[in-house]
Amino acid sequence: MLFRLSDIYKSYSGNEILRGVSFQVNPMEKIGLVGRNGAGKTTIFRLITEEEAPDSGEIFKLNKLKIGLLEQHVDFTENETVHTAALSAFQHLHDIEAEMRVLEMQMAEHASEEVLEKYSELQTEFEHADGFTYTAKAEAILLGLGFMKETWNLETKNLSGGQKNRLGMARLLLSNPDILLLDEPTNHLDVSAVEWLEDFLQTYETAYVIISHDRYFLDRTCRRIIEIERGIAVTYKGNYSHFLVEREERREQQRREFENQQSFITKNEEFIRKNLAGQKTKMAKSRRNMLERLERVEAVATEKSSGNFYLKKVERAGVNILLVEDLAIGYGEKVLARDINFTLTRGECLGIIGGNGTGKTTFLKTILGKHRELAGKINWGTKTEIGYYSQQLEDLDKRNEIIQELRRVAPLAENGALRSFLARFLFFGEEIFKRVGDLSGGEKGRLALAKLIYSDVNVLVLDEPTNHLDIPSREALEAALQSYAGTIFAVSHDRYFLDQIATQIFSFEADGTIEIFDGNYSEFHEWKERKEAEKGKKGERENEQLTAGERIIEDQIPNTEDQRPKIELSKNQLQKIEQRIKKIEEEILVREDEMTRISFEMNLPEIASNHQKLQAVTEKFQTAEKQIQILYDEWDRLAKEVQA
Repeated sequence: MLFRLSDIYKSYSGNEILRGVSFQVNPMEKIGLVGRNGAGKTTIFRLITEEEAPDSGEIFKLNKLKIGLLEQHVDFTENETVHTAALSAFQHLHDIEAEMRVLEMQMAEHASEEVLEKYSELQTEFEHADGFTYTAKAEAILLGLGFMKETWNLETKNLSGGQKNRLGMARLLLSNPDILLLDEPTNHLDVSAVEWLEDFLQTYETAYVIISHDRYFLDRTCRRIIEIERGIAVTYKGNYSHFLVEREERREQQRREFENQQSFITKNEEFIRKNLAGQKTKMAKSRRNMLERLERVEAVATEKSSGNFYLKKVERAGVNILLVEDLAIGYGEKVLARDINFTLTRGECLGIIGGNGTGKTTFLKTILGKHRELAGKINWGTKTEIGYYSQQLEDLDKRNEIIQELRRVAPLAENGALRSFLARFLFFGEEIFKRVGDLSGGEKGRLALAKLIYSDVNVLVLDEPTNHLDIPSREALEAALQSYAGTIFAVSHDRYFLDQIATQIFSFEADGTIEIFDGNYSEFHEWKERKEAEKGKKGERENEQLTAGERIIEDQIPNTEDQRPKIELSKNQLQKIEQRIKKIEEEILVREDEMTRISFEMNLPEIASNHQKLQAVTEKFQTAEKQIQILYDEWDRLAKEVQA
């Protein structure tokens, strides 16, 4: 056991959040903690880390348990760089290294037995703690989380909020705690970084508990789900998809048991009512006592409304919604993507993915006319009415009340109609008079969607629409978009969401190219993996050919040991050797250029963040390095022969 919560209760201002939560976490467990916004998930983390105390109940922990918490706001020391911040997770190893340096200086002056013994102990401890590989490990994690080498010397004070959170995660992953507590770890990651984190956690040997709205991420990283519902914890084996199936089965079983018990109670109450004063009074009293002692099955909780995002009927647009030819996007001289060509027809949904800074939002703003295209043509079809949802929610006026903000898209609508519509988005009663500036991120997201839907557009352009929504609200939005008769453009890092709605995937690659695929995200991901596997096999075949070539070269090269010739070389032999030396020098230059190219390739984001790709490119680099060494050895031997 790492820790156990036993019958935990917690309230805030009289509002009971947790009412008897109990569960245990053991070593190596991979757990997802799920529930609605406000269910108490983050409260549980605060209780585990002792940031807060429970009103009642107990929390038992393993002695000296080292907890690693992913905090939403990360602090770094002054003048710290990205690289030194990541390495700061290894302070213990730094201390050992510093002590070893001191002992080395003492040994240089006088190597006493005591100093030698102490140095040997430190060296063993350093080696067992992977002291010789920790720098490489830190750099691999930085690359995986999107920090390219050119950013490693940036001071942390100059990083954006999202970058600081990613760097905080890198430091946490390197700190090797007994258990990780990760609260929304994918919030500031693009799809490639999320996929890297999934691969990392799948082979991670330490236990972790994850709070996340990313259902795809929970599916790939968790083997147990704990749901916080109505203040209690219910545990399910398996990943998120298994949890959904098992939860429905449990609810169905509970529903049957409740109905059977209610029927049983009704029949017995009827018997008691008829016979309590009659000949069967003794039997009636016995049944009454039995009902009083009966443990009642709770009714299945009525699902709290997640909002009703169903879109109204829209005017039918032409068949071709958008035609893009040879489009290039970017700012000024900076081109983010070029040679974009596609046609989107009525009723389709284009799911747009890609790394941070690759041009997704710029693409949306360009086709909307908010940014000027650098080259190419953008032609919208007939009768298209476009609505735009910005991930920055910049279209909301924080000075307005909620109902005033909705009225901006419907100036002539009656208050009753606006009230009814806002209720579908969980704004009830007096809440509609709250100011936009006082709303939470989730509330602002719902209000922005309400405005968009009420405007009756037939083309939706959505930039990260699920960012501020909990899982039930995301499911409600997906259901609405699936029945929407119009056309959708959706930038999203929520792969589960894209699986539900996308008919095409537009993937912005780091090299400025676009991958276009007909299908949803999972189908695109499988296609891309097959494509990468084929590239890998091709690379292996090339490596095999190169290795065979090396063997031929090695067979042709005599023993490279320094042996002076027994006989004097003729003029003709000397000339041939000098020609071979010149040829070797030319080959070395070619091979070194190749190594430079491969080294550059290793630092590309799409390579550095993909373990399989990075491994394949690393093998190519090692092969080229080996070939250069063979050539240098031959050059050295022939040079010695000429000198002799």
